[in-house]
Amino acid sequence: MRKFKVKVNGKAYEVEVEEVPSPYVSYAPRAAYGPPPEPSPRPQEKKTEVKAPMPGRIIAVRVKRGDAVQLGQALVVMEAMKMENEIPSPVAGTVVEIKVAEGDSVRPGEVLVVLE
Repeated sequence: MRKFKVKVNGKAYEVEVEEVPSPYVSYAPRAAYGPPPEPSPRPQEKKTEVKAPMPGRIIAVRVKRGDAVQLGQALVVMEAMKMENEIPSPVAGTVVEIKVAEGDSVRPGEVLVVLE
């Protein structure tokens, strides 16, 4: 998935786009790109910040620090525009930090949860 910001009639939106292989596009075989890179000797720990996609209010925090989460698992429920929205985990990992609590108001792009 790749994220883009798009303006429509002066209003900004953040969209995610997934590339879908087309039967009309031919790709060079993997060998044309050379050998795959060597795996690193030790995996790098990378933190993922899960951010609020829109302004709203936190209704529920469904995880706690140290929890193992799966891809797509609901981390936080927020109310925005009179609707409840579950904010899913973009990766599988472990909850390292929770930056919000029930009742907090959040702005778009504000970090809700940090995963590792």
